[in-house]
Amino acid sequence: MPSSVMLKNLPDPIQLIYAGGTFGSYGRPLAPLSAEVFLPTLQKLLSAQDSTSNLPTVSWLENTLIKDSSQLTPSDFTHFYQLLLNAYTKGDRRFVLITGTDTLSYLGAFLAEAFAGSDICIVLTASMRPLLDSEILHSYNIDEHSDAWGNLNNSLKLAAAGESGVKISFGGESWPAQTVQKIHSHDLMAFTGHSRAAYPANSYIKNLPDTRRQHWLDDQQDLLSIIKARAENASVHALYCLPNDVSMINNQLQALLSQPPCGIILLGFGSGNIPYSAALAETLNLAHERGHMVISASQCPFGGVSDSYAAGSWQYEHHVIAGGRLTIPAIYARLLWLLLRYDSPARRRQRWLNNVNQTGTSIKKR
Repeated sequence: MPSSVMLKNLPDPIQLIYAGGTFGSYGRPLAPLSAEVFLPTLQKLLSAQDSTSNLPTVSWLENTLIKDSSQLTPSDFTHFYQLLLNAYTKGDRRFVLITGTDTLSYLGAFLAEAFAGSDICIVLTASMRPLLDSEILHSYNIDEHSDAWGNLNNSLKLAAAGESGVKISFGGESWPAQTVQKIHSHDLMAFTGHSRAAYPANSYIKNLPDTRRQHWLDDQQDLLSIIKARAENASVHALYCLPNDVSMINNQLQALLSQPPCGIILLGFGSGNIPYSAALAETLNLAHERGHMVISASQCPFGGVSDSYAAGSWQYEHHVIAGGRLTIPAIYARLLWLLLRYDSPARRRQRWLNNVNQTGTSIKKR
């Protein structure tokens, strides 16, 4: 397979990574094409584009992990982190990653956390419909009704600009990765986000001196083997509040106490309201003592949590950390990265609170 397609005579080609998903599905019934079939087809289609499209030089970064994004695990997230880190170490700086929509926002937010403090440029994209038209079998043509080609072109142009940070490009828009969430299960405008992002988006360096970049890379490479090992057992749980007796959520939380320190997301009502009981308060204290990080989040897609209501504020007296305006994918991603990156519950908690304080969304104890 050829390694690159010269769409424009520019140095520093964009590294394109194909990781599966609807984007590369084809046939009846739809099924993902193998990389050996799909990538040469995509290369041919890119090469055939009119020169007026002004697309940059594209090279393919070999990736062995191609699967439906709903099947991704923490170890898979670290696979993409390592793949990108190794290429970044070799001097590549601009990347486009094609994956599936199910965990697009989760993977994007994780990579944003993992590469904080660098000057890497990563754009993730996907599609709601396959790139290739399955009405014309055995002849690979772009489906004119698909969103895939437009999403890819927009992502390549965004990566060509080279702005540091991790972004998601979809449906003609782009946002900092940790602000993005999927809001529709099948519409082409399936994602939304916003540009008022704080950490980790504000940690990326526009012009990073070579010495500082090398120090950053050395730190990441030194911890890579540890991060990969921790990913095999890392876990983040979500407890969804429903109008049930409070003993149900308490029992769910208690069932996690015997596990090694993990991340726990409490999905409360409205602005983070959680039903109170003395037993649940004590269980939250025990969770903290045993090294678990419990984060309060809202079931609402927008707005986040606050301490305006007594029905929610009580939990912050029992070591629960407010998720602020972070989305559920962003909370998951930050919890996972802290579990992988830091070796003690105290350091993880300190790091979270330091990061949240940078955003101005922390909730103080009363």
